[in-house]
Amino acid sequence: MAVCARLCGVGPARGCRRRGAAREQRGGGAGDSEPDTDTDPEEAGGGGGAAEDEEAAERIEGGRPAPHPAEAGPVGRAPLSLLELPPELLVQIFGSLPGTDLPSLARVCTTFRRILRTDTIWRRRCREEYGVCENLRKLEITGVSCRDVYAKLLHRYRHILGLWQPDIGPYGGLLNVVVDGLFIIGWMYLPPHDPHVDDPMRFKPLFRIHLMERKCATVECMYGHKGPHNGHIQIVKKDEFSTKCNQTDHHRMSGGRQEEFRTWLREEWGRTLEDIFHEHMQELILMKFIYTSQYDNCLTYRRIYLPPGSPDDLMKPGLFKGTYGSHGLEIVMLSFHGKKAKGTKITGDPNIPAGQQTVEIDLAHPLQLPDIKNLRDFSELSRIVLEMQETVRREEQEHQQEEEPCSQQAACQPAAKALGGESADGEETAAGAEGTTQDQAPASQPFVLPMGVISRNEDYPRTCRICFYGTGLIAGHGFTSPERTPGVFVLFDDDRFGFIWLELKSFSLYSRIKVSFQNAEAPSREAFDEMLKNIQSLAT
Repeated sequence: MAVCARLCGVGPARGCRRRGAAREQRGGGAGDSEPDTDTDPEEAGGGGGAAEDEEAAERIEGGRPAPHPAEAGPVGRAPLSLLELPPELLVQIFGSLPGTDLPSLARVCTTFRRILRTDTIWRRRCREEYGVCENLRKLEITGVSCRDVYAKLLHRYRHILGLWQPDIGPYGGLLNVVVDGLFIIGWMYLPPHDPHVDDPMRFKPLFRIHLMERKCATVECMYGHKGPHNGHIQIVKKDEFSTKCNQTDHHRMSGGRQEEFRTWLREEWGRTLEDIFHEHMQELILMKFIYTSQYDNCLTYRRIYLPPGSPDDLMKPGLFKGTYGSHGLEIVMLSFHGKKAKGTKITGDPNIPAGQQTVEIDLAHPLQLPDIKNLRDFSELSRIVLEMQETVRREEQEHQQEEEPCSQQAACQPAAKALGGESADGEETAAGAEGTTQDQAPASQPFVLPMGVISRNEDYPRTCRICFYGTGLIAGHGFTSPERTPGVFVLFDDDRFGFIWLELKSFSLYSRIKVSFQNAEAPSREAFDEMLKNIQSLAT
């Protein structure tokens, strides 16, 4: 900013060029000091100014032309300072800068501060940084400026934009906070009604923030059926915030808890309790209603990122909705980690809570399924999978035995070569083998579930691309006695995959969530891995 100050002819006292010239005549040739760089946009455009600043601002807002060059200085002389440029050109220059830099610019001199009160600048920043395309001039009639919208709404709450997982015990959830017109809205995304896994996601608003007056933004709770009411948002720390409803009576219904339960069941499951004949499923549904309704939209949210992808990935990573038996549809995040792929629960249930790794796929061990006739025989599929499980277990033991006697890397290399090249080049060899397997695999092969395997959705694809050995996490109620059991990962196409749970004799079908989430990319691979570790530790 000191460079900018020198271009403008402004000295350390934030005065005009005439004051700077006077100091030089007095023999002060000290260099300019660095001005304050406070990044609060509310400071930009404040304060008073000289008569020439008033005239510049009026000319900008009123569309008056800039003075003729002959009036501004010697004929033919190029401008030596930004202050000699026409104000409307300065508006264009300042409007192209990030909004967080403008407060520092406003501290340079009173002319800049006056120009930065121009709504044209802030209207552009709202549009380019936050996608606000609405006609902000209508809002200005109420006395709220574009600078107010940027500083007191968009900039202030920018840290809560993106994807979040609410802390609702084992159930979790998926919240997407977006700028929607002149509002910031928190949308809770819900899977489609069971078992229609290919249907689009449902969503409902939980809160919204908007600017009703110049003082500050208004937070409103959207939970319940009585319209928006008073709420509160607190940013606890980086990547964590909480919401609180200040009028929970708006969540109650005149018919009491029974009416609230029937309404929730219709919205959550798309049916009535009488339509659900399975007694265990009725218990699970009632348990979820009792547990989740006690929060009254007073929740803590933790940030989640979409998984980063690579051209070498088996399929594009992302969020999927999958069938989980009596628990209904749940949201799973598929990510790739070298020779492994992991499915992490974003929503969960009392058996396997949100945050846990529901499936793990071993990409170094593809499975060759039998023909359709033999594939219908569950015992044949079980034999193939258990043989692969034994192979994987034996390779892991050999790898452990190989590492134990090797205290130095140089000593490890000969032993690794003797065992088949599993040391430093092991990953590359496995990756190469995986690529070869995928290249040799047919574009599609017939697929059918074995007899006795239960599927909530019978409308699964009848062809698949490739299958891999994997493990799935199962546990008792309350996440008791968790264990990983063998299974089969089935890749159907770019947007669907399945998993056969061998021990449960059940099949889960997963379909991609086709929503373009904004502000959800991980800043780095390390940040994503840290996020995964955090949500898994919280679930444990």
